[in-house]
Amino acid sequence: MYDFAVLWDWIAFAVRWLHVITAMAWIGASFYFIALDLMLKPAKDMPEGAYGEEWEVHGGGFYHTVKYLVAPARLPEHLTWHKWQSYTTWLSGAALLMIVYWVGGELYLLDPTKADLALWQGIVISALSLTIGWLLYDFLCKSALGEQPTVLMLLLFAILVVVAWGYDQVFTGRAALLHLGAFTATIMTANVFFIIMPNQRIVVADLKAGRTPDPKYGKIAKLRSTHNNYLTLPVIFLMLSNHYPLAFGTEFAWLIASLVFLMGVTIRHYFNSMHAGKGQPHWTWAVTALIFVIIAWLSTLGGTETYDEAAERPMTEFEMRFASAEGFEDAYNVVQGNCSMCHAREPLWDGIRWAPKGVYLETEADVAQHAHQIYLQAGRSHAMPPPNAIQMDPEQRAQIVAWYKAAE
Repeated sequence: MYDFAVLWDWIAFAVRWLHVITAMAWIGASFYFIALDLMLKPAKDMPEGAYGEEWEVHGGGFYHTVKYLVAPARLPEHLTWHKWQSYTTWLSGAALLMIVYWVGGELYLLDPTKADLALWQGIVISALSLTIGWLLYDFLCKSALGEQPTVLMLLLFAILVVVAWGYDQVFTGRAALLHLGAFTATIMTANVFFIIMPNQRIVVADLKAGRTPDPKYGKIAKLRSTHNNYLTLPVIFLMLSNHYPLAFGTEFAWLIASLVFLMGVTIRHYFNSMHAGKGQPHWTWAVTALIFVIIAWLSTLGGTETYDEAAERPMTEFEMRFASAEGFEDAYNVVQGNCSMCHAREPLWDGIRWAPKGVYLETEADVAQHAHQIYLQAGRSHAMPPPNAIQMDPEQRAQIVAWYKAAE
């Protein structure tokens, strides 16, 4: 009999792999072109209409790059478009969000202690928020604020703070930070798809028709590219945050996420200034370090759900399904004896202060809620518990498998 849970996990793995690879390609290209643009220097012998040039050495050869502020006098025969990295990153990320946070919504998306929502309602909030975020951002950029980039960036930051807080009122901490990253990444990809690429196509069409391209299209595209440049580092943090409970599993996770955007700005300002030949503003590293210290301090504030509070909370329908399945008592005892000393609200294992990945396995509801993870990590594989900590008997793993299969 084919194991759908295993197949589904491998599908998620494949999509995540694709997402990471294409994200690396997109981010790498974005960072390179921003740095290249800032390093351009004027020269006496540049072609007509050229804005600046840059000489680079890499891989045993020299590269000579010339930038035209609007467009060259004629369209070159070979023109490379940089767009598919962005599109594939967003599409694979959207697919991964659906796999993990929509299909697995009972575990990863909704937090019943924050809002009493049905899964379909959480999915609607997830999808609509990404769409509305882009529409609002695009409206602001096309307004008079588009001529005031600093004010626009401050307003965008304020919006991100509000969105971070809003997500945290509805979703689990892990889902809230991931959705904030998706919210930002949607803006970035939409910038490429709806603004940057269409503007470049207009310029190319003008060249083909023998018309002089309007420089406003390049100016608009550059504004959106600059926004993308400053948003990239926070998005990377948010996409990795689900590995760190201190980032997503604390009372002030939304504020931590907001401050990460400021760190992204200070770090990018340093490198952008250096590439532009405006010196190396070392103060940005001091500010970044200070913000990081504040983030670490915030992660220790506020309380989390206690064991007694968790034990008193009624089970959800999803949890009841696994808690009432044949073999649950045996599986629960296995988890208690092998996993709960680390995966506790107050871990007992030396050197562990917070439950790994914020996963608690103390109450019956805890174990039922994380049935899928327990099955894959301690039933089908030997990932948990760590072999240098506890040796789980094959019979115990078989009990976990039997319980999960009975509940399917």
